[in-house]
Amino acid sequence: MDFLDKQVKLPFSKGAVSLKYVLAHSAYWLLITGFFIYEKRYLIHKASMPYFVACVTVRIALLIVIAYLNLHFFLPKYLLKKRYFIYSVAVIASVIGYLTAQSLFDFYLYGYVIGPMRNSDLMESLSYNFFSTLWYLGLMLALKLSMDWYGQQLLIQKITVEKLNAEVNFLRAQVNPHFLFNILNNLYALTLKKSELAPDVVLKLSEMMEYMLYDSTDAKVLLEKEIAYLSNYIELERLRFSADSAILLNINAELKGHEIAPLLLLPLVENAFKHGLSKQTENSWLTVDIALNNATLTVNIENSKPSTVSNKSKGGIGLDNLRKRLELLYPAKHQLEFDDKKNVFHARLVIEL
Repeated sequence: MDFLDKQVKLPFSKGAVSLKYVLAHSAYWLLITGFFIYEKRYLIHKASMPYFVACVTVRIALLIVIAYLNLHFFLPKYLLKKRYFIYSVAVIASVIGYLTAQSLFDFYLYGYVIGPMRNSDLMESLSYNFFSTLWYLGLMLALKLSMDWYGQQLLIQKITVEKLNAEVNFLRAQVNPHFLFNILNNLYALTLKKSELAPDVVLKLSEMMEYMLYDSTDAKVLLEKEIAYLSNYIELERLRFSADSAILLNINAELKGHEIAPLLLLPLVENAFKHGLSKQTENSWLTVDIALNNATLTVNIENSKPSTVSNKSKGGIGLDNLRKRLELLYPAKHQLEFDDKKNVFHARLVIEL
């Protein structure tokens, strides 16, 4: 958990609040206190240091009391329960209480301690304190609403990420058994033929399972592991197709030292096999080109497909999930483009790692 999300208990609050809340509100009151100190600094010479301290302390203390009465008592108990009349009465009563106490203090301080001044007139003191109170309460309310909005945005983003992770897990559960079934059938056929390819198939399958179990659950993985997983997937899928199928993986990159979110590249290759090569009985082909320029990864995937089949809107939740994950994980740092032609489907993905 983030250190700033640590929960603490405050007066006037029924529940615990985060440390972010405490720091933001502390900064607000320090700013207000600094303003009053600057505004009332003349009292040090006109009256004395104790009266100066008392003037600032009384004003800040009274503002804090009515501000948090409103935020942590009146708002949740009346306004959020749509008891608008009672809420209005409570707020007005608290403001009147503040005005009475503050204006009487100002009347005494300016009228008797340091001699007749502007605030020595009680009505003028009431007017000044009334409008200043509304201003500071408005600022406090705006601060609360801003923090609530920001918290809701973080919560929405967290829920969205959790939903996408659930969809990724669903894809793993949905795709892998079907993939494993095909690979095991091919492996069985190879063992019957006593083919020398059988041990290599077992090794590649073992590496893929290790990646799925131990690496793909991390937020970031080494790019070389992600592409190694993709390479093994392509090699094992190659077993399903005839020797006439041209399946190429070209890697023009120094992969070490870079990381990427896991399983971002697989949906594009899966889509090529599912809607391209598997629908075509002969002369099928697939080309995967991967390049890395500084920290910009570019993946181009082209595959043949029957002219009567369109890849549009047939990527299932795999490509939809990929788009959403890219928007969350690499906002403004990615490009995902598709070009669906008569006999060729082209996918291009660019990510700034």
